[in-house]
Amino acid sequence: MPSKLRFSPLPFVLATSWCAFGQLPAQAGRPAPETTPTRPAPEAEAAAPSLFARADGAQFNPPAAESAGRTQSVVINLINRLVDRGLLPKEDAVELIHQAEADAAQARAQAETTAGNVAQVAALAQAAAQVAAEAAAVPAAEDDVRVTYIPEVVKAQLRDQIKAEVLEQAKNENWIAPRTAAEWTQRIRVFGDVRARYEGIRFPAGNDNTGAFPNFNAINTGSPFDVSGTVFSPQLNVDQNRQRVRLRARLGVDVDLRENFSAGLRIATGDSNSPVSTNQSLGLANQAQGGNFSKYALWLDRAFLKYEVGGQPGRNLAVVAGRFDNPFFAPSEIVWDDDVGFDGAAIQAKYQLARWFTPFFNGGAFPVFNTDLNFSTNQPAKFKSTDKWLYGGQLGFDLKPQRHLTAKLAGAYYHFDGVEGRLSDPFTPLSASDQGNTDNTRPSFAQKGNSYMALRNIVPNALNDFGTSKQYQFFGLATPFHELVLNGKLDYNGFEPVQITGFGEFAKNLAFDRPAVNSKAVNNRGPNGVDGTAGAFDGGDTAWIGGVKVGSGAFQKRGDWALGANYRYVESDAVVDGFTDSDFGLGGTNLKGYTLFGSVALSPAVSLGIRWMSANEVAGPPQKVDIFQLDLSGKF
Repeated sequence: MPSKLRFSPLPFVLATSWCAFGQLPAQAGRPAPETTPTRPAPEAEAAAPSLFARADGAQFNPPAAESAGRTQSVVINLINRLVDRGLLPKEDAVELIHQAEADAAQARAQAETTAGNVAQVAALAQAAAQVAAEAAAVPAAEDDVRVTYIPEVVKAQLRDQIKAEVLEQAKNENWIAPRTAAEWTQRIRVFGDVRARYEGIRFPAGNDNTGAFPNFNAINTGSPFDVSGTVFSPQLNVDQNRQRVRLRARLGVDVDLRENFSAGLRIATGDSNSPVSTNQSLGLANQAQGGNFSKYALWLDRAFLKYEVGGQPGRNLAVVAGRFDNPFFAPSEIVWDDDVGFDGAAIQAKYQLARWFTPFFNGGAFPVFNTDLNFSTNQPAKFKSTDKWLYGGQLGFDLKPQRHLTAKLAGAYYHFDGVEGRLSDPFTPLSASDQGNTDNTRPSFAQKGNSYMALRNIVPNALNDFGTSKQYQFFGLATPFHELVLNGKLDYNGFEPVQITGFGEFAKNLAFDRPAVNSKAVNNRGPNGVDGTAGAFDGGDTAWIGGVKVGSGAFQKRGDWALGANYRYVESDAVVDGFTDSDFGLGGTNLKGYTLFGSVALSPAVSLGIRWMSANEVAGPPQKVDIFQLDLSGKF
């Protein structure tokens, strides 16, 4: 008979693999005797049934009793072959089979340890080449040819073959659990953050508390205010210190829709549907939620579809529609608060022209206000629409003049269409429910600082005591807003891991007309004259900020830190007060002052931060406010 080449060590490898995977006794993989053993006598085989008894007393008829010992289990077949060749006593074979069965049952019962089992299987496959080499030293049968050297290429082929067969057997015999999650779940990313904040608010002495600070947002979001009455309009707090504990929680998902499409959703907490804050004051009970441990509301904060191509740091194009993050580069919050979500559609594009120079463009159209379908609700003939839009465009470039220095510079133009107030047609409201045809030109949300004008052209007659009663009034912005914004940021990484960042931003309202505003503004004025005439208008159209930050660029480990400071000067009508920073000076415009802050990482995902903000009024009656914030933040 021609000699056979013993080339594949697969049975021996599988036995070794199973021993390692199932923690079988060491003798299952002991070396073969120096000489090739002879096959046991038939009478020894006849006694086999008495040897294969289970530990529980039941009789076990092993597959070895079958012709050629064939079963569907590679491990049992291998043990039978070892018994046939005299390499393994039958007593040990019984023990091995019992342990193999027990180990297989245990593996099936521990499907949740899939990842660990896969790692073990992979490790076994990595060891296959070494086992294959050792297998060549096993004494060959008389008609076999011993191979004492296996080329590296062949070892690699053997390793791949063994890995595939072991993984296949692991799957078929449930050594590892099959993938149970649906394919679509692999395309979803869940993220979120939670922040607990203590906030102390202090009003230094000297603020004007005589009724000089009307709360125009409270007036415009409620019933019109009768300016002829003897009671004060809703007023802002300028003299009583407060403290509050606030919570912010956000949960979102990003979904890969394939073919370059994606979607995003996020929900968030909030005292109200304010566009500039997702903070929920704990215990707050004067806005129909909270107090006495009541539950808090959640709001739809983001919901969008996006199409994106390129996907490279220097070359990318994205189109997004829905409600999404600010698409414009903004290194500070004097124009856009960080929490502002943009409704509408936007495009973002960048294309690297050189290693050190990457131009970019951001633009879009965004509905700010849409007229109610039935406005005016209490008249059969409806009023004309007064929709408001924002059209914005920004052009800029990223620079990398040297290895440790990067810069980002940009210029933007934001055209707010229809946000300014307009005087109504003459009419005489007889009750607070009567509506004027320009009522919808008032802001649906505001903070404070912008200049305001009366919207209703109320005709004095006998029905309103010739203008001395029933003067129900709303207020709108006294100027249009066409904002030119220039900004930039500079990062220096020469002291890694410490990064130094400097930033600045400048904004000017190109539509601001001082004489026109002076003729109709009801606030932001100097002291009244001795004859009771209104003081001169003292507002302005310019804003700027400059600041520096030193520390870790991004918190990645415990102990990372950052410190910073900035100073700002924001005149009354430089930007729309409803969209600017909601924290400094309790939000809005017509503010100047400084901010100091610091933070430290308690873990890669948890940080502790402090901030001190000191703000003064720019125009109008004196108002000062100092704010201290202590934040504990976690993200996932």
